[in-house]
Amino acid sequence: MPSRFVLLDRDGTLIVKRPYLCDPRAVELLPRAAEGLRAMRRLGWGLIVATNQSGIGRGFFTWEQAAAVHARLRELLNAEGLFLDDIFLCPHTPEEQCRCRKPAPGMVYDAAAAWGFDPRASIVIGDAACDVRLGRAVGAFTIRTVQTASAVAHGLEDAVADETVRDLVEAAAVVERHMRCVEQSSSGR
Repeated sequence: MPSRFVLLDRDGTLIVKRPYLCDPRAVELLPRAAEGLRAMRRLGWGLIVATNQSGIGRGFFTWEQAAAVHARLRELLNAEGLFLDDIFLCPHTPEEQCRCRKPAPGMVYDAAAAWGFDPRASIVIGDAACDVRLGRAVGAFTIRTVQTASAVAHGLEDAVADETVRDLVEAAAVVERHMRCVEQSSSGR
């Protein structure tokens, strides 16, 4: 069992973003996502998805439909020789002000309790400001994925990530670099 974990956003980070995704046939891995996840696994990191899915709370789709989407995601990753350690989902709307909807830290704390890791030693990767704010809230290292240069500053005036990359392959390189820096500083070099 891994002792350190990468917490990944789902839509726009791992798979193609589709509003209120509830059809498993529409699940599509982003280019180079599998390659990036494979590199993180080789480095010894566990992989956990933390995703806001307010479509459940809004009545747009059911828990069963969300489970079917996640089953399809796992199927696509399995075909690439990969697996996720876990998926944590917040079904609430923003108006409910729950403890788990990103950027609130509830999903990370639940994952840390279930898997026995320190959230401050984790890495949060996502494409949105709420992902960066989540990472900041738990003291994690943050990586923001962006598809275009114009997206870099959008919506992040108060939530600048530690690193910004184009995809999960570049994110994996940052994870490796960050890991080496942490190891060097803890060994006193």
